[in-house]
Amino acid sequence: MNNWYKNINKSSLTPPSYLFGIVWPILYTLMFVSTLMVWNNKKCFPYCYPLTLFFIQLVFNLIWTTLFFKLRLLKIALINLGIIILFTFLTIKAYFKINKLSAYLLVPYIIWLLFAFYLNLYITLNNSL
Repeated sequence: MNNWYKNINKSSLTPPSYLFGIVWPILYTLMFVSTLMVWNNKKCFPYCYPLTLFFIQLVFNLIWTTLFFKLRLLKIALINLGIIILFTFLTIKAYFKINKLSAYLLVPYIIWLLFAFYLNLYITLNNSL
């Protein structure tokens, strides 16, 4: 983490930095397993629209870090996070029709995203940049 992030106003609910290094590998593993289950399902193989939804949210997920930490575009990062949540919700809904377990595996991810949205919103509202 950079000094900028260490010195801004953050929510009292902000987890310690080391927790992010634990949570994200778990979430990415769940996302991978979930998507692999859908991709290998006969309803989807070799490709189906729900995978498109997943990859759209994944692209926005990968963009968020640059928007927030490198460019410090807090409002745009917040909008980006809203897009991630929307496409993750649509992914879960679509995955559910193919394999219920694959949809359930994404629930911790969307809960974390909602929490991240709160943290990003708090920082956006409580810091003038």
